[in-house]
Amino acid sequence: MKRKLQPKSDPVIPAEILEQAKKAISTDRLKKTATKCSVCGAETSNLGSEPLCWVCRRLKASAWREVEVQMPAQE
Repeated sequence: MKRKLQPKSDPVIPAEILEQAKKAISTDRLKKTATKCSVCGAETSNLGSEPLCWVCRRLKASAWREVEVQMPAQE
């Protein structure tokens, strides 16, 4: 049994607007990936205020934790 071919309807969104939207999305993606980590140069996410990749951010956090743990032992 074959399906009946349905007649092609007019597109809901005009082609010009669709192309403009695709270009806007592609430029947004380029802007997000343009930031580099200040330590290693890897791509960063725009989550924090510092330009660090997730690896360098974790290393920094663990280093701060180690300093906090060692401080009371020295006093």
